[in-house]
Amino acid sequence: MKVGFIGLGIMGRPMALNLIEAGHELVVLGGRTGSDALADAGASTRATPRAVAEAVEVLITMLPNSPDVEEVVLGENGVIEGAHDGLVVVDASSIAPASARAVHDALAERGVAMLDAPVSGGEPKAVDGTLAFMVGGDAAVFEAVTPLLEVMGASVTHVGAIGAGNITKLANQAIVAVNIAVAAEAMTLAARSGVDPQAVYAAIRGGLAGSTVLDAKVPLMLERRFDPGFRIALHIKDLDNVLVAGHAAASPLPLTAAVREMMTTLAAGGHAGEDHSALLRHYEKLTGEAW
Repeated sequence: MKVGFIGLGIMGRPMALNLIEAGHELVVLGGRTGSDALADAGASTRATPRAVAEAVEVLITMLPNSPDVEEVVLGENGVIEGAHDGLVVVDASSIAPASARAVHDALAERGVAMLDAPVSGGEPKAVDGTLAFMVGGDAAVFEAVTPLLEVMGASVTHVGAIGAGNITKLANQAIVAVNIAVAAEAMTLAARSGVDPQAVYAAIRGGLAGSTVLDAKVPLMLERRFDPGFRIALHIKDLDNVLVAGHAAASPLPLTAAVREMMTTLAAGGHAGEDHSALLRHYEKLTGEAW
């Protein structure tokens, strides 16, 4: 299949490479971060999102936030200007559900189908092709592109109409944020009580407190290795979208709001570019020392 990919950052580049390795013909936006590496791997390049859209059957976007998706898809020389029969846009970005719906509606007027299909798993799962896709949109379109998504993900789930993918991702991001924060809190408790956090982690990871989040993030805390798998700045963006969605649905989110403020403090202290496991630093600030 001829596939377009726009957004070759920490997540997008390994996802795109997996498509090439699976034998798909890839077209990417040239002159952007990651495009040279993809060209070296066999992708062809185009100068504009419009030109990428014109050349492919399915176009995947993996961009930082709602305004980025809106600009690439609906802006000047955007994807919408390259609309043609049979084109499907799959937005794997994590954006506001309202933005996903608005972009979908604009594309539908030009006869282009769209799915919102954000992912979870971070860079390691993007690299090994085991991401979790949560997909909103028309069921028939979902069925048609599922084999393509399965190249990049171990779990591909249709969760409802357009926008439902991003509501699901926001639920995911709230759970992840609160889990990381309480893991940092618990490890700090252990250390300040004179118990080795490594031993505590080993003891609890097989019990009810064990989780994918615990196994992914506590080792980073123990090693104080905060190079970004998922940056605090991006998680702040997601939590802002969670809170907006919660207010719109009259659904209270006190725990999510608390972790958002922890991340605000870290970002203000110059840590916005670090991995969200750096929530540990918040507790170090509260106690006045590292463990």
